[in-house]
Amino acid sequence: MSPVTDSFIIAIDGPAASGKGTLARRLAEQLKLPHLDTGLTYRAVAHALILANEPLNDEPTAIAAARRVDLAALDPAILADHAIGDAASQVAVMTGVRQTLVELQRQFASTPPGAVLDGRDIGTVVCPDADVKLYVTASPRERARRRWNEMQLKGQDVDFNDILRDIQNRDARDMGRSDSPLKPAENAHLLDTSQMDIETAFTQALAIIEDARTG
Repeated sequence: MSPVTDSFIIAIDGPAASGKGTLARRLAEQLKLPHLDTGLTYRAVAHALILANEPLNDEPTAIAAARRVDLAALDPAILADHAIGDAASQVAVMTGVRQTLVELQRQFASTPPGAVLDGRDIGTVVCPDADVKLYVTASPRERARRRWNEMQLKGQDVDFNDILRDIQNRDARDMGRSDSPLKPAENAHLLDTSQMDIETAFTQALAIIEDARTG
């Protein structure tokens, strides 16, 4: 597939540990498009609050932190910490925080030649007019297994059942929040990766994108 030469936006949504981030990075590299993991923007807010010893449930303080987020300075190595991820899920339920970060994300996406964005509400809220929308999911147990394997490889001794409960709790928060709940966009293509490796998911996603570009 040739690189994108005009403005083109790909929105990828899905729950935690579904594989959407890996898929988004691969697609962005293949298509020579900028990539934004929008979850990192929420993690950056949570990280700033934790560093400042601020409460995670104070919306004005969280909004102020969101306004200071620098998309060019997001460090996945730092923000990938499990505790930051849990804190980010709490921060993400705040309407004011979401509005602030969504504006940043839209600016990123609308800058030519376009972008690949992954998160929880890209196709439904951030980029409802995206050229391609994918909803990447997998069973909670499979997602917990992947997360457990990742943490084991990093030398972290964690209990699988704790990871599974955390996945289920995050799903409940993300899907149950009143503002921008996690759900597939009406015209999203569903990719259930429970029984897929990344190469299979990548191939299927590329086929969907090629159809959109040539259709």
